Amino acid sequence: MLNERLKDYVVSRLLTKVQVPAQYLGGELNMVRKDHREVRGKLCLAFPDAYTIGMSHHGLQVLYSLMNGRDDWVCERVFTPWLDMEEQLRKHEVPLYGLETFTPLASFDVVGFTLQYEISFVNVLTMLDLAGIPLRAAERTMRDPLVIAGGPCAQNPEPLAPFVDLFVTGDGEPSLPAICDLWLELKQAQADREDALAEVARRLPYAYVPRFYEPEYGGDGRMVALHRTRDDVPATIEPSVSDDLDGIPLPTRPIVPFVECVHDRIAIEIMRGCPWQCRFCQSTVIKRPLRIRSVETIVQAALETYRNTGQSEISLLSLSTSDYPHFEELVKRMQETFQPLGVKVCLPSLRVNEQLKSVATLMSMFGDLSGLTLAPEVARDDMRDQIRKKIKNEDLYAGCREAFHHGWRQVKLYFLCGLPGERAVDLDGIIDMAETISRIGKEETGQFVKVTASVSNFVPKAHTPYQWNGMQTREYFHWAHGYLKARRRLRSVWTKCHDVETSLLEGALSRGDRRMADALELAWRRGARLDSWREHFNSQRWWQALADTGIDLEASLHRPFALDSRLPWDHLNVKKGRAYLEKEQNRAVVQLAAMASA
Repeated sequence: MLNERLKDYVVSRLLTKVQVPAQYLGGELNMVRKDHREVRGKLCLAFPDAYTIGMSHHGLQVLYSLMNGRDDWVCERVFTPWLDMEEQLRKHEVPLYGLETFTPLASFDVVGFTLQYEISFVNVLTMLDLAGIPLRAAERTMRDPLVIAGGPCAQNPEPLAPFVDLFVTGDGEPSLPAICDLWLELKQAQADREDALAEVARRLPYAYVPRFYEPEYGGDGRMVALHRTRDDVPATIEPSVSDDLDGIPLPTRPIVPFVECVHDRIAIEIMRGCPWQCRFCQSTVIKRPLRIRSVETIVQAALETYRNTGQSEISLLSLSTSDYPHFEELVKRMQETFQPLGVKVCLPSLRVNEQLKSVATLMSMFGDLSGLTLAPEVARDDMRDQIRKKIKNEDLYAGCREAFHHGWRQVKLYFLCGLPGERAVDLDGIIDMAETISRIGKEETGQFVKVTASVSNFVPKAHTPYQWNGMQTREYFHWAHGYLKARRRLRSVWTKCHDVETSLLEGALSRGDRRMADALELAWRRGARLDSWREHFNSQRWWQALADTGIDLEASLHRPFALDSRLPWDHLNVKKGRAYLEKEQNRAVVQLAAMASA
């Protein structure tokens, strides 16, 4: 069932006035269109960023395929419109719509947001407002869709709590269908919205409904408790977990975008979770336990997807792809299958260990010599012990040497700046490592190899051992970035440092409590849009909004939490629990003290 009238109006009146109109049309290869009159429930997956970002997200394709694989549900997509399209939608009073049938977003039973990046939170408000759905969950009735949200940023849901009906942490494959079915059951029973939400919270242990939890703040302005307003909802929330990753079908008919996206390639998730326990990493905590797919499942899914899309590049996804237990067998099978077809295979996340030499050799079989991407995070052994990343520089250098020997000519290194206990010698190490690799390249190839050191500003994230630490200051990051650039000696080495203001806002949003919602809404009403895009980001708008809503940025962002303090996200449980995180934080403090006295 296509809303022909709305589509004709959009095409004739709006799309002639916007850039890249194809991103608002739908109709792509492998898109699924169903008649809404022939299904029980209607779901729209909402990605709060531009089409070119959202269509590159593997999780969106997974959930889209999962829900459309059911006869009784239809699943559509919607993305944040660019500013020119937002202007046209408002000018012509056209509601935001699902791409498959041009159905207004407010007509769906469930709208599900994927929260990948805190800076995109304002886009959630833009999309709700353009859809005509009340911004605040308390103002919605059963005539409005159920607004749910998941993804890594749901690990601290409080800054978005007033705008979202229900949050889910963990795996979406088991939780999304269960939530959709239960909501439809309650809706058809003509339940009151508040009672219906309470029933969802009561029956599904991974469903967090913020309206039933009231935060209490202490004299220092920080949250000290979270009180339930109903006895029939759980005190804490459990993550949703799929035990059998191999049993979850991969999306072998993914949608192929009309326009160029960030990642125009086939994505195959080979493993979920990580065998390592780096203290700075949120993903390794929230994606436990470690689960893998079989080599046969991966190869057959990749082949079927290639036949259904014609795309000539495959990316093997996981937090640490070379840690896949059957890695060598997998790479050889992929080479045997796809090299004759002229299909390139990419590994976006390589582990720096003794296996790196064989990885470079294996991957050279695909002829993919464009660049080697590695994430040492830090460059000195004592700091590496402190963050608990068990890699050795000698393995990294040996792997790069082997890669250069096989024809690779570029290396990209990912580092963190502003970690607890960071010293000037740690920054020295970043440049020393990059320049050492470039010199190894000269030894192997006869010329200095280009090495890019990409430096991110460390944000202490929820549910990591570092969650109690404060974030470094604006002044420190600017000093550190300048120090790195001044320390560089070889022209073949480049340093790229992440924008400081963006990182500080990410920290404020990821560590904030529910009071952050008022600042978020105020910044949005003052024009904050698509802030993850540098050309749209206005940091002063945000700092003013935070000040005008009474948020003490110094306290919320830079002041550490006491180890026994209540954290804004403590009501969400993770595997191993808070006790494990406390133990790791205490160990880190001991190691920091030893580093300082050395």
